Amino acid sequence: MRYVPGQGVSEKEIDETKQGDVFFKEQLAGGLDDKKFYIESYGCQMNFSDSEIVASILGEMGYKSTRSMEDSDLILINTCSIREKAEDTVRKRLRVFDKIKEQKPGTLVGVLGCMAERLKAKLLEQERLVDLVVGPDAYRSLPQLVADAQGGEKGVNVLLSREETYADISPVRLNSNGVTAFISIMRGCNNMCSFCVVPFTRGRERSRTPFSIVAEATELFEKGYKEVTLLGQNVDSFLFKNPETGEETNFAKLIEMVASVHPDLRVRFSTSHPKDITDEVLHTMAKYENICNYIHLPVQSGNSRVLKLMNRTYDREWYMERVNAVYRIIPDCAISSDMIAGFCTETEEEHQDTLSMIEFAKYSMSYMFFYSERPGTLAARKYEDDIPLEVKKRRLREIIDLQTKISAEQNQKDIGKVFKVLIEGDSKKSDQDFKGRNSQNKMIIFPKKENLEKGMYCHVLVKESSSATLKGEIVEA
Repeated sequence: MRYVPGQGVSEKEIDETKQGDVFFKEQLAGGLDDKKFYIESYGCQMNFSDSEIVASILGEMGYKSTRSMEDSDLILINTCSIREKAEDTVRKRLRVFDKIKEQKPGTLVGVLGCMAERLKAKLLEQERLVDLVVGPDAYRSLPQLVADAQGGEKGVNVLLSREETYADISPVRLNSNGVTAFISIMRGCNNMCSFCVVPFTRGRERSRTPFSIVAEATELFEKGYKEVTLLGQNVDSFLFKNPETGEETNFAKLIEMVASVHPDLRVRFSTSHPKDITDEVLHTMAKYENICNYIHLPVQSGNSRVLKLMNRTYDREWYMERVNAVYRIIPDCAISSDMIAGFCTETEEEHQDTLSMIEFAKYSMSYMFFYSERPGTLAARKYEDDIPLEVKKRRLREIIDLQTKISAEQNQKDIGKVFKVLIEGDSKKSDQDFKGRNSQNKMIIFPKKENLEKGMYCHVLVKESSSATLKGEIVEA
């Protein structure tokens, strides 16, 4: 589910999208029912997962999906509020939807997700572009909200919850390849990073029951899926306390439980917070071959003073110790990261600390973007966004250039190695080649071979590499 930033990224892309945001557009196969819906999602993996929950709820309401927004009775856009540019993009799409409403009276348009919670008044009253505004914790209220909107009222529910996890809803797998799937294990975030809107748009942390997570993973495997990604704003802080027995399940125990569903079910997770990536988690990863050797460990900045301003709750030395622990316990693990260029008051010397962190950690890839002030955050209230845009862009370009170089060097080291690869389908460039990922989350392209198909494992010898992909050929195990 994602592009790889920092590898052949244009200036336009730097300007127009947050590196690390993922644009998902789900257009489902059309149905014969009179009521049809069309949904697009923007932003992170959690948004994609939420859209699958929404699709399930709409299905229970009798709605069928359609590939065409022009044919739909309900158009939904699941939004991201992490950066101003993401919100601008959503507004542009809403104007497109508004024209469809003019052509087909009675069509409803709704905004879901983080932007819905933050900008409900503007969307409903000032811009009058939508009929529904539904926050991340209010999707169960869609039946009533749709009914209200059909009756001429505005359907609004952006209340945050301390309990909602949607654990009992079986998601409709949108645009699925039938091989990989996401499982949301928790919602919300307790880490009040000064630059981030997530705690305000998604609320506080709450974890699903381990039983429901294992049951979902088991069902996916029985349906033929071979890989699950456990999702959360900070998965390492997962903690469920059984109200009857008092027994606690932490993240290390949870990934062990999911890995035990079947040896052929791969387990990934995202995202980890450096303060919570414990040795217990690392040792559990090392114990199970089907827990992938890949950790997304956002650093955001390589400088301790800037990290303190960001309220990341760790310093440079702490982060470096965690990186060393990863490589010590799981020697062949790949680490990726997030980085922000030009945070408030960042000096050139502090920017150099971020560059040196990339050199130290040897990230396989990173999501990189320049600082974008978000209303309501601690940074917006307390700090001046004082780094000129041209300086932010130049620093970001230096980060991207270095990461591209490191990614190429890391991939070159894989030439001559054999990796177990899960076949995800045909390569984008040729139907004569398969594509698949190794345990380290690196994409490998290789010629097809008889008796192999999507969803199977095979072993691939790497023969070529670039900063973005590996190329190889199938060999005997």
